[in-house]
Amino acid sequence: MAAQAAADTLALQRLYHWERSAPDRIAFTQPLGGGAVRDYSWREVVDQTRRMAAHLQAQGIARGDRVAILAKNTAHWMLSDYAILMAGGVSVPLYPTLAPTTIRQILEHSGAKLLFVGKLDGWEHMKPGVPAGLPCIAHPLAPDDAKNSCPRWDDIVARTAPLAGAPVRPADELATIIYTSGTTGMPKGVMHTFGTLAFAVQTGLTRIPLNEGSRLLSYLPLSHVVERALVEFGQLGTGFRVYFADSLETFTADMQRARPTVFFSVPRLWVKFQHAVLHKMPQQKLDLLLKLPIVSGIVRKKILDTLGLDQCRMAISGAAPIPADLLRWYARIGLKIAEGYGLTENCALSHITVPGEDIGTVGQTYDGVHCRLDPDSGEILVKSAATMTGYYLQPEATEATFTSDGFLRTGDKGTIDARGTLKITGRVKDLFKTSKGKYVAPAPIEDKLVMQQAVEAVCVAGANLGQPLALVMLNPESMAQAATDAGRRELEASLAEHLKQVNRTLDPHEQLECLVVTEEPWTVDNDLITPTFKVKRNKMDDRFAAQYEPWQRMRREVIWHKG
Repeated sequence: MAAQAAADTLALQRLYHWERSAPDRIAFTQPLGGGAVRDYSWREVVDQTRRMAAHLQAQGIARGDRVAILAKNTAHWMLSDYAILMAGGVSVPLYPTLAPTTIRQILEHSGAKLLFVGKLDGWEHMKPGVPAGLPCIAHPLAPDDAKNSCPRWDDIVARTAPLAGAPVRPADELATIIYTSGTTGMPKGVMHTFGTLAFAVQTGLTRIPLNEGSRLLSYLPLSHVVERALVEFGQLGTGFRVYFADSLETFTADMQRARPTVFFSVPRLWVKFQHAVLHKMPQQKLDLLLKLPIVSGIVRKKILDTLGLDQCRMAISGAAPIPADLLRWYARIGLKIAEGYGLTENCALSHITVPGEDIGTVGQTYDGVHCRLDPDSGEILVKSAATMTGYYLQPEATEATFTSDGFLRTGDKGTIDARGTLKITGRVKDLFKTSKGKYVAPAPIEDKLVMQQAVEAVCVAGANLGQPLALVMLNPESMAQAATDAGRRELEASLAEHLKQVNRTLDPHEQLECLVVTEEPWTVDNDLITPTFKVKRNKMDDRFAAQYEPWQRMRREVIWHKG
């Protein structure tokens, strides 16, 4: 199926196209810290790529050798990827927040011959995960320790002649191995070819308005399939300008600088953006202002200006289900969000809604994507030319993931209406049975709970309990409020009322016994969430299951757990 991608749409061919046709156009705007930025033209981008590709070949990187990238998003992350592909290698991106044991597992499992080390917040913690003797190259924004102990990118490109010609790779050749973030177990290496990547991009462009004049802010990990496909390979497809975020502290300024025309985020961050707005303008006041004919337009513009989304032509949410009420809230302030659906295994290409339409669903398939439901389990099955070739060195897992006729088992349950619109109803493995023998789907309940302004993340649990309960993480502002007795009492009353309202909408067997506020944040470091902010349900159960029944015996609506 990968052969369906035309040769001139493949990554390297697109890179040479911009080198020839737009050498002086700005490709990247990279923050350097302290408000300083550096622009990179396509001429500079491809020149540095050619020099690093020549160096990789001189270091013995041969066709098909795996080369890894461990870094936050920067211009040199993408330059490294281009250089790996141009040199004949296979890129292996690593999340910049991984634990050292996971880093080691991926590097050893992939057989990586070299590692690029870039901008990182926790290199000292990660460094023990790099196998002894593995050659490394330090990006310009890498930690000082890495730059002092590894050959430096700038030194290498300064002394290395650029690789000549226009070496290309066929559509069916392996381009990258993307290790899944994994809500359960160790990550698996998803194999994508040049053809699957190109098909995903070209098909995505039929629904997402990207062109040479577009601007995107790259801030979600490039090691994640959506950011990789949309930003890196989307840019190769259309030539738009990519801005990078510097840090969490500068995110607002980074957004203001980029003024993205297309903006992708994940549900947890859409919630945080909403909370930031409501922190400055409480919902009651916002509701009042939005009812005033002239004032409402001014208010909407001011909010979008503040968010840096005043020039956004398409906003997209993905990677996890987004509450329908949150989509409606954004629509009220003038930002209609499209909800997309896809997996690492199909290069994030499956379904997407028209912005503001079919709320509560993930829309219809992209052209060339086939979708059906398993008649027994209701599992969503998809198939397209963007589907992976398999899991690296895991033939049994690969076989288990595909049906006999080549459809990918997504692990998600859903329904499809007469128009072909898909609604996600939960995970096949997330359903749990209470002690009363009733099945509970946690995701729809979590969508309701997270709409409370103090709540940042939720995990509904309750296997073998009489009634389910919900673990809750509050946002930082609310946790600060809870530091005083009066603030905690106010929060507790608000959460208890929200619990009652949610329970009124649920069937009796779904109604929650209590909310447990865990005062320890859920982070990648403590292994409770993935790098894309999905809650790891198995880890939550491992951490808290022994306390579920004692909590329920307390007969309190809201329980505070210090951990």
